[in-house]
Amino acid sequence: MSQMREMPGGWHLHESAYVDDGAEIGAGTKVWHFCHVMGGAVIGERCSVGQNVVVMPGTRLGNNVKVQNNVSVYEGVECDDDVFLGPSMVFTNVVNPRSHVSRKHEYRATRVGRGASIGANATIVCGHDLGPYAFVAAGAVVTRNVPAYALMAGVPARRMGWMCQCGERLADPGADGTTACGGCGDRYLLAGPDELRPAGAPAGE
Repeated sequence: MSQMREMPGGWHLHESAYVDDGAEIGAGTKVWHFCHVMGGAVIGERCSVGQNVVVMPGTRLGNNVKVQNNVSVYEGVECDDDVFLGPSMVFTNVVNPRSHVSRKHEYRATRVGRGASIGANATIVCGHDLGPYAFVAAGAVVTRNVPAYALMAGVPARRMGWMCQCGERLADPGADGTTACGGCGDRYLLAGPDELRPAGAPAGE
């Protein structure tokens, strides 16, 4: 029978997974079947690292990050708190890879903002930022920066609308530039063509 064991620091490791010396893992995190967390990776508290996940050196996952099965978190990727990485979604860290050319000095960073969700089989081309609470649909290919709260879909991904923090799609803002979530009731203000923010929040938040 498969076993999870509690490690010093209060996190849990499946017997089939490997965590290298030098990795940092927070309390309450669970590392599941056939994972490999490499030295120099930083994983916060209460995270779930699903089956067959690789977390490379030079990466950082915040608190309460959910990494679903078959995801590779490559060097240069940083995820803030409460990020969701869907099954088999893909990060990259080089834009023009060649097997015979070493480009390790050319890695480009990818930052995923707090509360963002990336759907199954989506691809995030490196060197782009995803704003807080952005939502990338399954199978989308992100090739540019993504605004906060944006709903992105397609190949290449384009903004199809806006999403609430709670995960419900928002109606298009009215003539006054505001919209309210039909699920939780939170209100938002369209402050520019690609800038949505919670109503009452200062500009830039």
